[in-house]
This record gives sequence, C-alpha cells and structure tokens, in this order.
Amino acid sequence: MRKIVPGLLMSGVLLGTSVAFPSSLGDRAIAPLSPQAAYAQSSGEIYYTFYGQRVPLTLRQDQIAVQLAPQTVGLRGGFSSYQQLEAALSGQPLPGVRGGPSGSTGDSASDSGEPLDVTLQPLGSRYALIQLPGVNAELTAAVESRLQQPYVESILPVLSRTDTESTIVLPNQIVVSFEPDAPQSQVQLTLNRYGLEVIRPIQFTQNRYLVRSRNGDGLRVLSAANQLNDVTGVQSATPNFVQTVPFRANPNGASSLNASTTQANMDDWLSRLPAQDDQPVETDFFPLHWHLDSSAFRGDRQPRTDVNAIEAWEQGTEGEGVVVAVIDSLIQWDHPDLANNLYTVPETQANRLPGEVHGWDFSNPEVTCVEEFCVAGDGDTRISEAEIDLLTEDLHNTFILSDAEILATYDGIAWFVQAERPEMSEREVANLIRRWIQSDIMAEFHGTWASGVVAANPASDRGAVGVSPRAQILPIRVFGLGGEITTAALVEAIGYAADRGADVINLSLGGLLPDRELTDQVLAVLDQYPDLVIVASAGNESLDGVGFPAAIPGVISVGATTIDGNRTAYSSYGGGLDVVAPGGDLSDLPVFGIFTTGGTWVSGFWDGLDQPTQAWGLGADPLGSYVQVQGTSFSSPATAGVAALVLAANRDLSRTQVMDILQSTATYSGLAITQAESNQYRLQSEIGLGTAIDSQILRPTGIFSFPDPVSPEEYYFGWGLVDAGAAVALAKQTPGANRASN
Repeated sequence: MRKIVPGLLMSGVLLGTSVAFPSSLGDRAIAPLSPQAAYAQSSGEIYYTFYGQRVPLTLRQDQIAVQLAPQTVGLRGGFSSYQQLEAALSGQPLPGVRGGPSGSTGDSASDSGEPLDVTLQPLGSRYALIQLPGVNAELTAAVESRLQQPYVESILPVLSRTDTESTIVLPNQIVVSFEPDAPQSQVQLTLNRYGLEVIRPIQFTQNRYLVRSRNGDGLRVLSAANQLNDVTGVQSATPNFVQTVPFRANPNGASSLNASTTQANMDDWLSRLPAQDDQPVETDFFPLHWHLDSSAFRGDRQPRTDVNAIEAWEQGTEGEGVVVAVIDSLIQWDHPDLANNLYTVPETQANRLPGEVHGWDFSNPEVTCVEEFCVAGDGDTRISEAEIDLLTEDLHNTFILSDAEILATYDGIAWFVQAERPEMSEREVANLIRRWIQSDIMAEFHGTWASGVVAANPASDRGAVGVSPRAQILPIRVFGLGGEITTAALVEAIGYAADRGADVINLSLGGLLPDRELTDQVLAVLDQYPDLVIVASAGNESLDGVGFPAAIPGVISVGATTIDGNRTAYSSYGGGLDVVAPGGDLSDLPVFGIFTTGGTWVSGFWDGLDQPTQAWGLGADPLGSYVQVQGTSFSSPATAGVAALVLAANRDLSRTQVMDILQSTATYSGLAITQAESNQYRLQSEIGLGTAIDSQILRPTGIFSFPDPVSPEEYYFGWGLVDAGAAVALAKQTPGANRASN
C-alpha cells in the first residue's frame, strides 16, 4: 500500500508548486461498472438541488470511501478502526488484532496478504478514503474483500462536482428542514412515508433533522433528498455530504520552495528591516506583520497596503469586549498568544453542555447531551492524542528518512512529481515531498492560524499580533483531519456561535458545495441576530465570482491582496466581492506571508524525535509555533478583526451600520490593477454575461459579471482595502441603531 498523509491526496496544488496530484496515480484503465455506477446509469443524471437548481455530480470510479466503526479503544491502549484498516490493506495485520487479509488460497492479492497498490487517508474520525491507481476489476475486488471487517460499517460512494476532481463522500444521511409551523405529526408521517428515520435533531435551528434511509443507501440517498424537496411541508432536503476542503497555499503561482526544505531565519529577515524606534506592540516579531504595518517594507512615503490597524489602536480600541467566533479546523487555543483572549461560555448559559468551556468541536460525531438537548461533538477544539498518532509517523519520516527512503515510502507521489517535472533531481523531489508533507500537517491547524490573525496577543517578546489583539475568540471546530466537513456540522456551528453570543463570525472556508441548508441557516441567523457580523473568504480559485458560503447575501466576502497592493494570484474577485485585505504571497519570499500562530509545537508531535533546530514547512521557528501563510482564509479574519475594532469603538452599531462603515471607509489607495487584469475587465464589460445564480455558487468555473456596470477597481477589489483607522473613527461618530435584544 502506498503511503499518504492525511489531506495530502486532496490538496490539489500546494505551496505554489506547479505540480498537481492526479485523480489516480498510475496507469488509467476503464473499470467495469460497479453496482453504484450501474444504478446511476439506469437512473439518469446524478445531482442534488439548490433552491430548485440542479447541481450535477459525477461518480468517481477511482476512489472508495468507507465509514469506520466507532472507536472503542484509545489509540494508546489499542488500535483504532483506521489503524486496523491500514494494516489490512498493507497486508500486515496488527499484533493480536483479527481482521487482516482473510482466506487461505493465496490465489489473489486479497488472500495472500500482499500489500494492495492503493493509498489510504483518514477523513475526520469516522471516514477513510482509498485511492485506486488505475482502477481495474481485480484490484477493486481485492479492496472490497479486505473491507469486509467489523471495523468497517459501510462502503460509500465518492462523487465529484462536474468538471472538477473534488472529493465528496455520500453517507446515508440527509439534512431535512420542515416548515417552521409543521407539526410533529406531519414530520413523522412524512419521514415514515419515505422510509426515513431520525438520527437526531439538528440543534440551534428550527424543525431541522439529520435522518437516514431505512430502504437503501448509496446513490439512492440523492434520490430520496431530491424527492423530499417536492413534498408539502418540507422546506428543504440536502444530503449530508462529507466534503474535503484542504488548505491550498498558492494554486497558481510559481514556487521558490521546490528544491529545498530550508526556511529563511526570521532573525535574518528582521535584521534587514529598518529599525523602528516606536513599535506599537512590544514583540520582536512585529515588523513581520506587514498586514498590520507595511511601512517597514514599503517605507513611510508609500501608500499603505495594510489594514491600518495601528491608527485604530491609537484611537483607544483594540477590540475589548467583542467576541469573534472562529469556525474552522483545529484551534489550539492554549497557544500562549491565544490563551488569554479566550471567550468562556458562562455557567448560566442555557443548555450549557458537559465540558463546554471554550467553544465546541462539531467535527466529533459522538453525541453529547444535557437532559434532552443533544449535540454532536465535545468541548475541546484542540488536537487529540488519537489525531497526533495519525500524523506523527509521516511528520517524523520527513526528518529521519533519507532521500531514497522518502522516494520509496511515498512512491506514488514521487512517481507523479518525476513524471511532471523530469528535470528535478531525486534530492529535489525528496525535498519537495518533505515540504508537502510538513506543510500539509501544519495546515491541519488552519483554525489556529485564522484565530491568530484575528486576536493574537503576544505573551512574550517574540509573539504574534492580531488585528484586534484584545478581542475574545470563541473557538468552534467543524473540520476533521484531511479537511473533512459536513453540512450538519456547519449548520449547527453557525447557530451555536450566534446562540453563544458571538458579535462576529469568521468563516475561512471558501469552496464548499452550494448548500441550501447552510444558506437558510445563515439567513435565519442574520434575521434573528441583526447585530451579528459574518465575514467569509472569497475563495482561492482565482475565479470571477466569489465562492460559497461567501456568496450568501448578508455575508461580507473578502478577497486577498499582496504587499504591493495587487490582487493575489489565487484570490477570487468580481461578482459578490465586498472588500479586500492582505492575504499574503509566498511565491517570491517567505516573509511576505501572513505571520500568525501555529499548532505543531504540541509536545506529542515530538515524542521519540529530536526537536528540529531550524524552521521547516511553513513555520517561522523550529517547532512551528508561528507560521507564514497565504490565502483569502487570512484576509477574511483580518477583516473580521477590523469589524471587531469597529464594534469595540461603538457597541450600539447594527450589522448594517458596520457593513456601511467598512464600505465607506475602504480605499483603492495603494491598490494596483495589472495590465492583464485591465484587459480581462475590458473583455468582461463588453460580454456582460452572468447573473447572481450563475456565479460560482452553482458552477466551479465560468464568466460572471455584476448586474450593473462597475469600475475596474470594484471588479477586482470590491469596496476596496479595509481601513481600520478610518472605520473606527467613523464608528465613533455614528449614532448607533437600537441594538436588538437577543
């Protein structure tokens, strides 16, 4: 079995390299129709619906997903379902564990115990994905034979959005919303009529349930959901897709990181910068925060390309008393620069859950209850011992294996890199693989990165600084390992953040499937909490039209800019874009990323391994306590931080007022449009194609234009670059609307 790290297979293009993973590694072959494919062929188009619009999907023949049995034994006292599956596919059963390769004939790979030529990766804690290199009937049969074990609950279809190589797993789960006034008798009658049973109510919503079919699974789940959308009393029904949304550092640019694992020493960079006599924050690392103060790099006479946070702080506000919910992946909230800025859920909170102190982890499928109020998850958004165990082997390999051993252990990746880049030496390929693995493991802490951009407050003289360094973070985890996320988790998380008193929600998760359940939930929350501000990343696909959920009306969508004031190569733009903020650019120099808090400093990563002495991956220090990253995922929390500063300056502002203030104070000063972008705008303005529903909400590519003519600046930068100083000044002068009592 080929070796793969969690999330790597799905990561597409990482770290600015031009090498992308294929849908299958190896020779491509046409496989006979599986039962799933046969069903799809007989039933016609594969799709789900979004407000009546069909969103076409494609069945993937090169991947198999499995739902694992719940883990009953801790990893440090036994073997998880995932470890047992990994052993079975590799032909090396774990000691004392039944369920390895079975049979005694030795006539096939499945019987002989030979390793199967597949790759395996976990998706969260309940799912795993098997990649087939050149699908054929014999290999498929061998894999399916080894999946007939008690630790595998079911085999699931894998879908893709049409014209993409995305990975979407389809479990036997549907999120069904009934009309608010639908009585329970009607709910139960409808579910019984369509052979459905309730798994549990979706909390923090109204009349919404997670259900499963009693009559079949697989692609029939799509048919059941589509049928329900035509039933009287049903508001909507959407499969509870398991999506993968991995961090992509730079989908389009060239990379300077291909051939080496050497990371620039931050002290070297600091020594090259002009001395600053009067730093606003006492941390040696402050000059690296160009998104807060670009003058150290551009000089005082150049137009600023930062968010102008210093001017806001000088007006006496650093976000005090404002709660920003970060809905994301692992949030290692005990990082020294985050630990003092945590929101604590009051003990008097209605339906306060067992273990709920600093937020909630909705990625954990296990259910926690207080009386009859039950929610999936637990109260700790930090990495668990079980998750560390899944990641450490690959991380350790990057430090201890020789080049030859790296190439042999990760032969599938090596084969593809060498095929795409034959000019690279074996040493360069091995270093590139190391870099991919290290950065991919670091990226599991994407939520920690975003949290630091919002509200890091340095605990020592070498720390990170957030845009709003005295705001409070409400950590909410929705991503499992490998970028795994479900509709139900995100719907519940949005409602939880609002219910627990968040003033601002940050969603650095562009690129999801358009989802009516999530859209309805966001609209309902915005109606119920008119003072709540929601900010989301526009997406890193460099498309005309922002991604989902940034495209939902009422959400502030944020694109990304560079230190030179250009749109970043990856940032989406055009229709639906509201503002831009610094997002970082690692294509030339590492120092031009966004400097923020990391998570791989956790001690469990380094058990049994000498700690490194130099920075690695995306890290700015030997343990990865700090990183430099890029993406609209970081321009979004920068803007959320600005919104927190505005609300701290005037607690009587409504959401509409905050949005108006951000719009009216944003500026095009310091921003620049390239000649290529100018030419594209001219073409676009002449064609004039597109409507809101035709944007990236419903299709991954295509032309989108504003309903009305706009300037080139608005086309690429929305309202402009956010200006915290000007926004805070205006907030102080603005009479606040009567704040709603929630």
